[in-house]
Parts: sequence; structure tokens; C-alpha cells
Amino acid sequence: MVPIIQRNVGWIEVICGCMFSGKSEELIRRLKRALIGRQKVSIFKPKIDNRYSKDHIVSHSELKIHSEVVENAREILERSLESQVVGIDEAQFFDNDLVEVCQKLANMGKRVIVAGLDMDYRGIPFDPMPQLLAVAEYIYKLQAICVICGNPATFTYRTIEDPNRVVVGANNIYEARCRNCFQAPPEGRKEKQAPAAQAEKVTPETPPVEES
Repeated sequence: MVPIIQRNVGWIEVICGCMFSGKSEELIRRLKRALIGRQKVSIFKPKIDNRYSKDHIVSHSELKIHSEVVENAREILERSLESQVVGIDEAQFFDNDLVEVCQKLANMGKRVIVAGLDMDYRGIPFDPMPQLLAVAEYIYKLQAICVICGNPATFTYRTIEDPNRVVVGANNIYEARCRNCFQAPPEGRKEKQAPAAQAEKVTPETPPVEES
């Protein structure tokens, strides 16, 4: 349970999971509730994520909320000084500066809600999510449904061969899979690291699909 907000008390909430687990949907739900409560809310997404909209956070089930686009995590700190609640989507596309930014915002008495992938397509923790999970007061790990067997899914499987860690896409190149059905790429495949908030490759997406 999220406690009642008291003056000058801040915290960090992290919503994590694989693709199609409802992370953005849950983030949007919490932010809309804060807006209904007449709180000052700032919402951010990285510039790289332009799959469905350039100025909205959009879930795969087509829920959306207006957001500001930022190049890096430092911009979030500069733009949310007057806010009570700060929402950040696709945290895995930021560099490790995001951890310090979230800490500073929480120490200023703000509620910080962050959503992102906890593992990449190889099943390896996706920075800076592990660091955010370590410092968060509240952690919510969501599951999708495995497209192979129907069991709870916690892994993101990439259906195309591409050595870049960051390849922006949706159900056109990614599937949610359970532990038994997930296959990591060969260990010998070399991986190219994309700079923070920049993709080595952006793959055209298909229309949003319903999340479970």
C-alpha cells in the first residue's frame, strides 16, 4: 500500500517487468489518479521512444497520457522542481544518471514513479533498473502471458537477430515468454551498446496490441 503523502516526505516507486506486462498502463493509472487528486504532476519519456507518439506515453493497450520528451535524465530534474509527483517511463533507455536524479527528487519530498524493463532481450539486468530497484521504497514486478505456453512471463524474447542491445519495437519483434520457453541468444554473439537515450536501430512497429 502507498502511504498517505505527508509534507516533505518523498519516495521512489519502481514498476518493472518484461514487455507486454502492463508497466506503462500501471504508470498511467497512477499518474491519472494523482492528477484527479489535483496534485502537480510532471511526466517524462526518453526521446528514443517514439513508437506510438512523440509527446504521449502510450501503452500497448492504447492508454495514453501527455508527457514531456527529454534527451537525458538531468533534464527531468530541471523540469520538475515545482511538481509533487514525477512520472518516468522507459527508464532502461536512460543512463545511470537517472538513479541520482530520482534520489534527489525523492529527497526533495516528491513522489517519483518509474517504469521500465528489468531485463534485456538476453535476460540480463537492464541498467539503470537494478540500481533503481535497490534504492526504491516500493517495487512492483508485473508479469505478462507467455505467447508459447500461456504461463506467467517475465522474459522478453527478441524474434529477430540483431546484436544491438537497444532496438525499439513492439510485438513486431518482441514476445513475452516464461522461463521455460525463453531462449537467450548464443553467448558468442557480440553485443553493441547503444549510447544512453539513443538507439542503434529503430524497427517499425505494428499497431498497439492489448496487454494482459
